[in-house]
Amino acid sequence: MDYLKTVVPSQLLAERGSNLVVINPGSMNVRMGFASQDVPFNIPHCIARHKNDAPKLSVRDQRLNCRAGSTHNAERERAYDIIASMLKIPFLGEVSPSENQPLPPKMGRLDGLSSQQNKDDSILTWTDVMDKSIKASTSIERSVNSDADEDPSQSTSDHGNKPNSEESKYKEMIFGEDALKILPSAPYCLGRPIRRGHFNISQNYSLHQVLEDLRTIWNWMLTEKLHINPKDRHLYSAILVLGETFDNREMKEMLSIVLCDLGFSTAVVHQEALAAAFGNGLSTACVVNIGAQVTQVVCVEDGVALPHTALALPYGGDDISRCLLWVQQRHRTWPNFKTDPMKKPIDMLMLNKIKEGYSQIRSGSYDAVSVVHSYEHEKSVGHQKTRLSALSVPPMGLLYPRLLIPEEFPPPPRPWFQDCDDMLEDTWQTNDGLSGNGGLGAWDSYQMLPTRVKKFDNIGLVEAIVSSVLSTGRVDLQRKLFCSIQLVGGAASTAGLAPVLEQRVLNTIPSNQPVEKVEVLQSRRNPLFIPWKGGVVPKSYFTRSDRFWASLILLVMLGSIEKIGLKMVFMLGVAENIRIPISFSRN
Repeated sequence: MDYLKTVVPSQLLAERGSNLVVINPGSMNVRMGFASQDVPFNIPHCIARHKNDAPKLSVRDQRLNCRAGSTHNAERERAYDIIASMLKIPFLGEVSPSENQPLPPKMGRLDGLSSQQNKDDSILTWTDVMDKSIKASTSIERSVNSDADEDPSQSTSDHGNKPNSEESKYKEMIFGEDALKILPSAPYCLGRPIRRGHFNISQNYSLHQVLEDLRTIWNWMLTEKLHINPKDRHLYSAILVLGETFDNREMKEMLSIVLCDLGFSTAVVHQEALAAAFGNGLSTACVVNIGAQVTQVVCVEDGVALPHTALALPYGGDDISRCLLWVQQRHRTWPNFKTDPMKKPIDMLMLNKIKEGYSQIRSGSYDAVSVVHSYEHEKSVGHQKTRLSALSVPPMGLLYPRLLIPEEFPPPPRPWFQDCDDMLEDTWQTNDGLSGNGGLGAWDSYQMLPTRVKKFDNIGLVEAIVSSVLSTGRVDLQRKLFCSIQLVGGAASTAGLAPVLEQRVLNTIPSNQPVEKVEVLQSRRNPLFIPWKGGVVPKSYFTRSDRFWASLILLVMLGSIEKIGLKMVFMLGVAENIRIPISFSRN
């Protein structure tokens, strides 16, 4: 304990960071890496499992998706025209006929395209779902046989009777981006265990299967990416950086996976908003986390997240990508391809690449040339160079969510969850009698706090920020928070978003509030990885505040409380109803 009180924080991370794994699971991606790394592995949070019989669904949660109705489309068109008026671009009904024509194959970049955009027009290739090891051994046998004096025609005839499909076998499981690029006709079923910030549980995706998929994906990343042998996991500790949308039972299940299934010796849970503030070297901030499927707004004061300020908005970067497709189809600039991101995950990958390379917010018309690919056929992949129009409109959907129509990709049905205290009751039982990780009934006496995150479907990002900050109720804190808005997440890198937020937030604050300035702080590193990096509590906070350093000492050295075979250690001095950080260790 004396060593921990006197050691330099950077030295502590350098010595122990290689044995500390930080896991930041999200709806679309999971970020995982050693605490000593600068950048984690960022892998699509999904798994495709081979099915011997033809799967009824190529994507497990496919039936949850729905198409926009006439009312939704009318709302979307009205939202588009509001944005068009603000950006000074033509309305939907004013598109010039000349803009609807596809570009010649050799036409170059338009003047409206920023040369600084990181565009990627490379083609996505279908994943090879066959086990290569079987093919390799067959090739060796053929090579050996070819050295013998045999009739070439007879050899050819023999091989003709044994096609490659019979000499190979399907891979049982495929992970990450490769799982998203599997042919729709292949005998695989894609599972995405988290959807819109919650366990993706539905009639076609049981709790047992969700937990099994989480365990398998994380175990694969630990083995294949971090190269941690399962037999050595007891030498490692884990930090779980979890978003505010997860309720306590979901957090408990993920902790159980880390400790019981993956074999870590200890585990700590960090609140994602708090980790984001730490990752940017801040003690007080309004953290706006724009994820792929959920946007979260939480205010942090002096290193403590304020629960009553937390808001969750059911839209994010994936909704912007779908909106981009809708805008191009309405402008008739999209090629005559059957692009469907709701049914074909590979189409969503392509749309995300286009969005990341070209989308930005700016006044006036903003068009760009891009190569659009078609993934309709198994053998040939078509492509066409085309001019994309109104590229500033889709990211503005964060301010006007009716443009995004998040109802097309709804969250898991809440009737499955009931109240969060009933998440593991009879409604969760599977046919085989299993519930969760099994044997978790002992957790029934463990006190669970209800989720306090407020959720709004139609509120825009500007209104969410203003509502969250004003809910603090203190003028001095409100002024500080309005000048310390921090954007994290993938869509936070959208060019032009920060100045638009500053102006719109300032104009939305009620006139009776004595706030004269709004500022969005510049990120010190890639906004996508800030919460992950902040999960280890960076050096700047150790050195600035003795309180945080003492809290870490308590976290590491505090006496344990025996409970159901686990040792539970709680960090002291945290505001009421703050659920984390909590440390667990195995006996």
